[in-house]
Amino acid sequence: MKITMIGTGYVGLVTGTCFAETGNDVTCVDIIEAKIEKLCRGESPIYEPGLEEMIRRNVSLGRLHFTTDLASTVPGSDMAFIAVGTPSSDDGRADLTALFKAVESLAEVLDRKTIVVIKSTVPVGTNAKALSILEENAGHACDLASNPEFLKEGAAIDDFMKPDRVVVGVRRPEVADVLHDLYRPFLRTEHPFISMSPESAEMTKYVANAMLASKISFINEMANVCEKVGADVNDVRRGIGHDARIGFAFLFPGVGYGGSCFPKDVRALYVTAIDAGAESHMLTVIDEVNNRQKTVLTDKLESELGSSLKGKRIAIWGLAFKPRTDDIREAPALVMIDRLLKLGADVHVHDPEAMENVRQQYGDRLTYADAKYGPYSTLEKADALMICTEWKEYQHPDFALMRNLMKQPLIFDGRNLYEPSRVADAGFKYYSIGRATTGG
Repeated sequence: MKITMIGTGYVGLVTGTCFAETGNDVTCVDIIEAKIEKLCRGESPIYEPGLEEMIRRNVSLGRLHFTTDLASTVPGSDMAFIAVGTPSSDDGRADLTALFKAVESLAEVLDRKTIVVIKSTVPVGTNAKALSILEENAGHACDLASNPEFLKEGAAIDDFMKPDRVVVGVRRPEVADVLHDLYRPFLRTEHPFISMSPESAEMTKYVANAMLASKISFINEMANVCEKVGADVNDVRRGIGHDARIGFAFLFPGVGYGGSCFPKDVRALYVTAIDAGAESHMLTVIDEVNNRQKTVLTDKLESELGSSLKGKRIAIWGLAFKPRTDDIREAPALVMIDRLLKLGADVHVHDPEAMENVRQQYGDRLTYADAKYGPYSTLEKADALMICTEWKEYQHPDFALMRNLMKQPLIFDGRNLYEPSRVADAGFKYYSIGRATTGG
């Protein structure tokens, strides 16, 4: 198939590249010239394991193209996907400005046979409104489907190539047939292709993310209770996770979720419920618990070192909201950095992939790890180490070296990476989430 992908952000770039990998002729369109120039050189503007290699391969094979000229690629396309950003507005609603602008631009050059597909995450009713705009501007009847994405950053290619399910929202079964044919190479292991109305597809995306976010907020809330009553949240997690009705996925305590999906989607779904007259108190609590959780580690640090951190050197390992990505949107580490800077701390940071993105936001207000020495370069004369992201390179550190480098042997672990007894035996006072403090 000939496919046009509008938007080369995380979703659009992964989707377009994976479609090209199965032999489709894909052109990705973006209005940012510098991004398109970079992609034409085979360089990915985002870090996602395996993505840059796949881009280069499909560009070299002539199956993947990049342009800023929408009119040059849409005519003759079998499908045109819209994968532009829908960030949160101040009131929690999804900002659909870019999406509706893309719809209007498409309408000017759209063939009657081209199926348009909304890949962006959008509130219920967006497809219907976009269809009205599309047909009004195109001057003819159009097919507009919804096809929500369920990609995990850091594992997006595997998720796309081996999906748990593919969900599409259509108004005509013939459109579902075309989409099923497009996705057939990814469904050979009998995972389902689920066709429904556009409204149900839109709702499915939000409900899925809200459900996953609720599991994270719940286990974090229980971790805080465990600390107060003397229980170990890791034992509790194992005790409940073997119940088939609960499971272990998204049941790891920490310092809260971040990224481009869960925070904005929970808020947008809450606003959707309010607008429909079906207020959801649970969605409010999920978001509130998560926001509070992002301050838990700094609260522990202040309790240990005092509320004035002037002259204190604090090291932070992990800046991205999760490992295997350079995405810092709503990352818990940024909440901690803001608070530490406000309290006068000298903050030294490390992340395998996200340091440049953080540098663009904070400039010289932070000290960045030396590339040669990695995370250990943040520890010299440090009064404390805070761990915010569970990168694999932090899993088995040299505690003896760390102890020699640091001014004070204090570790505040926001991801429960280590066994408390081992860290205490290495000479550290060790704070974690939902477990007793050890050492000191």
